[in-house]
Amino acid sequence: MKNWIRLPNSEGNCISTPDGGSGQKLYQREVGRSGFRGPSAQIYHKHPPAGWSTFEGPLRPRAFTLGKLAAGPACPLQARRVLFNDAMEVRYWKTDSRMHALARNADGDMLLFVHEGAGELFCDYGHLSYRDGDYILLPRGTAWRVEPEGTCEFMMIEATGDAFGLPDPNNVPGGVSVDPMRFTLPSIDDAFRAQQDDAFWEIHIKRRGAISTLTYPYNPLDAAGWEGDLCVVKLNWRDLAQRRAPGQNVPPAAHCTFVTSNMSVSTFVPKVGEGQSGMLRVPFYHSNEDVDEFVFYHRGEFFSRGDIKAGMATFHPSGFPHGPHPCSYQEKMIEAPVETDEVAVMIDSLAFLNVDETIPDGAEWKAYVKTWEKAQETL
Repeated sequence: MKNWIRLPNSEGNCISTPDGGSGQKLYQREVGRSGFRGPSAQIYHKHPPAGWSTFEGPLRPRAFTLGKLAAGPACPLQARRVLFNDAMEVRYWKTDSRMHALARNADGDMLLFVHEGAGELFCDYGHLSYRDGDYILLPRGTAWRVEPEGTCEFMMIEATGDAFGLPDPNNVPGGVSVDPMRFTLPSIDDAFRAQQDDAFWEIHIKRRGAISTLTYPYNPLDAAGWEGDLCVVKLNWRDLAQRRAPGQNVPPAAHCTFVTSNMSVSTFVPKVGEGQSGMLRVPFYHSNEDVDEFVFYHRGEFFSRGDIKAGMATFHPSGFPHGPHPCSYQEKMIEAPVETDEVAVMIDSLAFLNVDETIPDGAEWKAYVKTWEKAQETL
């Protein structure tokens, strides 16, 4: 980790008053490095930092309704790709069918986030049940399959050539919110033993983006036991701690849940708001200069975004400030009660992210970039 040049200082008027309560309306923007784990500054602007009048060029925010993507395919390793680069990829998979073949990702660890549904997962290490809001971390090379109870929707995050770990508490203000004792591990139980048979089973293996197939004359998920410190683990967002008092500023890095060498996965969970009605609760306008940001909206009302619903996702590349939509700024960020009920998953990537342009037009909100235009007129 580099030794950043840090010169704490302040200059001019540094009081954020978006309602003009102190005579001059100022808008606070946080500028941060290394995903807000490095040095940061708060700049107080006379105009909304995201108050541009027009937006042109390839660098633009984008929004998607992932729930509109078609169901399938049978193999999750071939599910619809949404974002990618050399260090990661995000896919979205909808299924209501029991998997009749196993999946194994040899390209990197896989993190499943269950957006909708419940069911059973079987893997090399045993059996576990899953429900909405679960993260399931599948170490690289793990064979697995699911038996959904109805329709299930998964966001799948691959750490290409890498592995997921927990954030370093020394780099997270206030300490991390992930308690390893909250993880659930698979069990070699009656359900796991009952699915073992002598039928022909395939394992679909993803390596360098291509799928190969191994066929066995029995179910390879035939473990009688295991020991060690490598395993599939499960964690639900409901088990993430929020140990901060009302009114306490929550730094962006405090939401970090999983990390790799090139990205972080953060979880926003319901919490008591920061500040009080009539004051901006956080420095919500921000410029995260070293990362591209992807947010998937899972549950609740998203207080910084107008017209964003559960099952949607937004992509904000670095290079320009972003923050609340004008209507959300006035109605939710300042005047509304300070409690929030949103649940969202955010991916910050240090490497430039590419949107998979094969996503169907009906799944992208093409006018999303225009939702900030002429923002000053509505504030």
